[in-house]
Amino acid sequence: MTLCNHWYGGILNLYEYMGKDIFRQYGIPVPNGYVVSSVDEVRKLTNPVAVKSQILLGGRGKAGGIKFAKTDQELKDAVKSLLGTKVRNLTVTKVLIEDMLSIKHEYYVSIALNRSARSPTLIASAMGGVEIETVPDEKIFKRIIDPSLGYSDFIGREASTFMGLSPDLSKQFLDLLKKLYNVYRGEDAELVEINPLVETNDGKLIAADAKVVIDSDAMFRHREFDIKDPEKTPLELKAESKGYAFVELDGDIGVIANGAGLTMATLDALLLHKGRPRNFLDLGGTDNVDIVVNAFDLVLEAKPKAILVNIFGGVTKCDTVAQVIVDANKKFDIKIPIVVRLSGVHEEEGRQILKENGIEAFSEMMPAIERVTKVF
Repeated sequence: MTLCNHWYGGILNLYEYMGKDIFRQYGIPVPNGYVVSSVDEVRKLTNPVAVKSQILLGGRGKAGGIKFAKTDQELKDAVKSLLGTKVRNLTVTKVLIEDMLSIKHEYYVSIALNRSARSPTLIASAMGGVEIETVPDEKIFKRIIDPSLGYSDFIGREASTFMGLSPDLSKQFLDLLKKLYNVYRGEDAELVEINPLVETNDGKLIAADAKVVIDSDAMFRHREFDIKDPEKTPLELKAESKGYAFVELDGDIGVIANGAGLTMATLDALLLHKGRPRNFLDLGGTDNVDIVVNAFDLVLEAKPKAILVNIFGGVTKCDTVAQVIVDANKKFDIKIPIVVRLSGVHEEEGRQILKENGIEAFSEMMPAIERVTKVF
């Protein structure tokens, strides 16, 4: 699942060039580079360079979003060909031009918030340059970092031994981990990731990429980030104008849920059952008719193959929500399957209303998840 905007469920996802600027401030080695938004800003070439689209999507290389240049003309041509490019309805407005690295080996390293443990976790692997989800578990080092103690070199030495690093690389790696943890703490991050962490032919470790995700609740401490112009799709902008927390994803199951935490859990559960969510849409704690109906309108515009509604009612009355779902189904003449999880106040009455109108309803989330992944 790929996220395609700055804001998502209470986090701020920074562009690569912004992450690398932060890395430089903390002393983490990164390639020399600069950002341009027009060909006129391109500087005279001194070394072979990589030209990288600045979009919040993974797999840019496979999508043609990264090019290489060895001459001034190749550089200008690369910048021209990337600026203005559409990638899943997102337009490339900036490219990063940086020195091309001589790559001997690629590693992976990150520090990520482990919500279950309520602590940061170090994740490292000698298999970098690919999505970490595709790496076998036995090839991945994971260690929880006690936030009251912080990072200690013994954790880095365990990781270094696990990855089979030479003494010289291990020394560099330990220094880098210490600085990466400082980024995590100092920038109020939920994730700091380097993939790949490159070992160059002359034996240096350099962050070839940078992913930094910041907790939005800490943004009052980070006024330096421009958060007024988020990269959003037309449908996301439409949803924002109507007051919805809505994010387009790359799947085929439309999701409507109440509460950001429940919506996130719904996406995770769908992925666990091999389902691919098409969107994130948080209704909040409401049974307002117009809000629910308009939510269906937005999700339908994303053209999913099925819709999953996950309502865990507190003050929300489930029978009211059920009737609104029935009304929306009739109003929009919905032809795709709708599966509903309805739990809370008046839940039995709500599920009965849905069943009487041919809409499958469940009291628990997982049966609803399993069902929606099989209805198309």
